[in-house]
Amino acid sequence: MKAQKRSFRRTAFVAVIAFVATFATSFAQTKTAQLDELLNKYTEYGQFNGSVLVADNGKVIYKKGFGMANMEWDIPNAPDTKHRLGSITKQFTAMLIMQLVAEGKLDLQATVSKYLPDYSKVNGDKITIHQLLTHTSGTPNYTSFPKFFEEMSRNSFTPTEMVETFADSTLTFKPGAQFAYSNSGYILLGAIIEKVTGKSYETVLQEKIFDPLKMKDSGYDHHNTILKKRATGYEMKGSTPENSPYIDMSTPYAAGSLYSTVEDLYLWDQALYTQKLLPKKYMDMMYEKYIPGFGQYYGYGWMIGTMPIGNTKDSTQIIVHGGGINGFNTLITRMPQEKSTVILLNNTGRAPLEDISIAIDGILHGATYDLPKQSVANLVYKEIIDKDLKAGLAFYEKNKASKEYSYSESEMNTMGYTLLQAGKKQEAEAVFKMNVEAFPKSFNVYDSYAEALMEQGKNELAITNYKKSIELNPANQNGMDMLKKLGVETEGMIKDATVPDAVLASYVGKYELKPGFVLTITKEGNQMKAQATGQPAAEIFPKSETEFYLKVVSAQITFNKNSAGFVESLTLFQGGQEIVGKKI
Repeated sequence: MKAQKRSFRRTAFVAVIAFVATFATSFAQTKTAQLDELLNKYTEYGQFNGSVLVADNGKVIYKKGFGMANMEWDIPNAPDTKHRLGSITKQFTAMLIMQLVAEGKLDLQATVSKYLPDYSKVNGDKITIHQLLTHTSGTPNYTSFPKFFEEMSRNSFTPTEMVETFADSTLTFKPGAQFAYSNSGYILLGAIIEKVTGKSYETVLQEKIFDPLKMKDSGYDHHNTILKKRATGYEMKGSTPENSPYIDMSTPYAAGSLYSTVEDLYLWDQALYTQKLLPKKYMDMMYEKYIPGFGQYYGYGWMIGTMPIGNTKDSTQIIVHGGGINGFNTLITRMPQEKSTVILLNNTGRAPLEDISIAIDGILHGATYDLPKQSVANLVYKEIIDKDLKAGLAFYEKNKASKEYSYSESEMNTMGYTLLQAGKKQEAEAVFKMNVEAFPKSFNVYDSYAEALMEQGKNELAITNYKKSIELNPANQNGMDMLKKLGVETEGMIKDATVPDAVLASYVGKYELKPGFVLTITKEGNQMKAQATGQPAAEIFPKSETEFYLKVVSAQITFNKNSAGFVESLTLFQGGQEIVGKKI
């Protein structure tokens, strides 16, 4: 945190005050210039098109629009442009639930059946409100259902009809056992809000959040409403933008149907430091680290964790959530210890908003940060769409090792799925295969490659790759489900190794992954556990004598021994990255 400014008596320190004011203005201008350079570069590379607001220590220092809100009419984005939020909606749904809890109208530990007595008798008595909020209910994610985007998303549904689409589905795990992001859970929460209040979700939002905070440019997005300054959603097909596919906004409902502006979201951010909407006791509950998810911890409608400060080894405590919906992706990152905020709303579908936020955090702290590089994945995709697969493969082979471009597992994976959803199955297969070759230790690349193969009826090769993904990560439930679908007997496929007690004991200790961030390995009986700095312990399970995996998140740990046979470090594999931690 920056040191607080001291107050001076004006009569004795007039010259000093003038000097400090001049310095502060100059420093602010420097930050503004840096933010302009950063965001203009992202825009130039086609990696950002939207609206931005940055607050530093509780004051807005930057707000601006980049690119076009409407490309057909050449209408630019601005701070008051209305963007669809996608899953940022969930934090508002969580707030409404907690307001009802504070009013004594809801019990977090009560089951769904208490409030929705007509809900599935199969699952209604098993799932609690807390589990819905934290994505630990095991309710299947309806947006992952077959043909959701092609068919279901284009139709209109009432909340009751939406709930019925997944109510009787088999749970993916015992409620409370693990984290699995589920839009279905927040659809249920919206239905519960309506049942308890007797009003529509939209009306309750307006009365309990938007009106009190004077968020006049926020609301539930209806396609048929004439809404001034609403951005159009686009997706890039190679170097050419296209209007994004239609989605009926009744389908995202309480999981993703809101629109807002960066200015309104700043009003929301500031209100969360007060008790205007919720007593502190309940506000604190929203930010509890309930369970690991996506490399952070999930609270109620928010993820809680840390973010790097630029390209330094330091980090900032954050409360964050992103969103994605046809033609839009969004991110709000709050740094509560400093009361700083970064709000990014993009209307061209894909944008590296996390990378932008990290760089902005570097600017705010006066630290070094990385300017963007053009993405190999994006350029390969352009070559494939603008020319053909052969051109894309040739570009990749020529440039995959170039330092001029960035290459990430997730970007290439996203491109593969974009091609797959567009019906370009052969092209998707080729992209996923590239990723397998580039990241052979990542279970996720084999899983994605297998899906593209299965889509083309190449089942034997798909089975081989699903099995490889499970070998790397035995907790890959999707891989197991797909193998069953392909007719493979999975009973007994996952067998944890038996490791001698003395060997397990030799792994106990602390391993420094980076300065100030330590992974502590402990042993309770025969059960090994790993606990990262500031995070709860998680059980780890042996694949072999030296390789272990986690079930609560997709991560693996390998213990490394020196020539004398002593454990000197471990390697953490997560999200396509390998981080070595020396034993201390």
